[in-house]
Formats: sequence, C-alpha cells, structure tokens
Amino acid sequence: MTTRHLWLVRHPTVAVESGTCYGRSDVALAGSPVRMAERLRAELPAQVTVLSSPLRRCAELAHALSAAPLFDARLQEIDFGDWEMKRYDDLPRAAIEHWATDEWGFRPPGGESADEMAKRAWKAWQEHSGTLQGDLVLIAHGGPLRVIGGRLLGLERIDWSGIPIPAGGRLILCERSGCWTCEHNITWK
Repeated sequence: MTTRHLWLVRHPTVAVESGTCYGRSDVALAGSPVRMAERLRAELPAQVTVLSSPLRRCAELAHALSAAPLFDARLQEIDFGDWEMKRYDDLPRAAIEHWATDEWGFRPPGGESADEMAKRAWKAWQEHSGTLQGDLVLIAHGGPLRVIGGRLLGLERIDWSGIPIPAGGRLILCERSGCWTCEHNITWK
C-alpha cells in the first residue's frame, strides 16, 4: 500500500493591524519564519517537495524550509480588490451583509469571489499532485488550504470554511490507495 503525506501549512502571523481586510496584498510577516521552519523540518521526511504561494508571507517560510521551493500564483489568497488593506469597519455594511449571505458567490468590487479562488487553487493542486511524487508541503493561505483540504477529505463546500488552520498552523493529510484522511491538526504558538 502506497502512502503519501501532505502538510497544508498556513503562513505565520502577518504584520497587519487586526481588523484589516487583506488577501492578495503582499504583506510582511510579523517576525522571522525561521523558528517555524525549524519545527516543521523536524517532523518532515528527508525527501519532501515544498510548494508555496509566491506572496512573501508564504515565500519566506518556503525559503526557510527548502533550498529549492516551487511557487504557483494560483495558491494566492482571495483577491479582495478595492477592499484590500481597508478596515472591515470602513467597508459598506450592506456589502458585508451580502457577502455573509453568499459566501462563495460574492465578489468585492475589483476582486474575485471565493468560488473563483477555489477553482484556481484546486486546479493548481490537481496539476501539481499529478506531477509531483512523494510527500509534499504546501505553504499557502487560509482560503486555498481550506479548499484543497476540504476537497481531499470529501467535505461539503459549506464545511470548508470551518477547517481550523490559523496563522502558523498546519493540517497533515495522508493518502492511502487514493483515499485522503486527516492525521493531525496542530497550531504552533
């Protein structure tokens, strides 16, 4: 029986004021990713491929973890368009309420819907999983990681947003004979 592991790793905490809407914005990390990379490296097999979003909050961790990480722009977080880097309190209440009632279809002005983000992230996963062999570390953002993890685990889309992968956390999935299961969900402080 062939076994494959997938570490879905969310980037460390970012240097963004709480209550700020950010997705595609290329924001800095609040601190160095070296400690997280050291802890993660200690649990990884010697041969593992690192695939990452190119946004620096992910890329810095990918480079701290691997000498030759791979990058795919389709793994970036949702694009909030005109809402990027604005405080949630400053956004139109009616638009926020519309988003709450249509989580997957709502598109912020100049941005993309969660459904569009999900489709591109899943397509990236499908392409890479078909070409990359062995264990894999995928470093990305909450949205794409929940989509990929939720689909691999066979969850309904309505349940994907409930998958707990906070900043600095990771979800470890295991594939045995084509069936994915969740092995661990750990958050580092």
